[in-house]
Amino acid sequence: MPILSLLPTVAYAGAIVSVMLIAIGRTASAKLRWLLPAVLGLAFLAFSLITVSQEGLAQFWLNHTANLTGNQVWFDLLFAVTISFYLIAPRARNVGMPLVPWGVAVVATACIALLPMLARLLWLEQHNQKSNL
Repeated sequence: MPILSLLPTVAYAGAIVSVMLIAIGRTASAKLRWLLPAVLGLAFLAFSLITVSQEGLAQFWLNHTANLTGNQVWFDLLFAVTISFYLIAPRARNVGMPLVPWGVAVVATACIALLPMLARLLWLEQHNQKSNL
């Protein structure tokens, strides 16, 4: 199986496992909960930098404007990122995270910024719980 078919398949399998574990209420310990989005964010940033260096920044727009499928993927990405930001924002505000810079980063880079935002939120929540004990 070529790498361009394997990577999306592996990512989809990881998403399925993650969604099902969340659905049944299984999560990582509070101490390590921030680590997964932090590691995924770093890996996704590295992958994105490799992609941009090999194919150029314009390719992202070309992929989303080439046909109806590209448009559908673009709309899906925008909806998912906006919903995620909407759900994360109140919790982020509660721990003092500045939402405008994070919002600009998320609008500019989608999950490249959303994953570290989630990691920071979870870390701050865990840190604040320790401080309140």
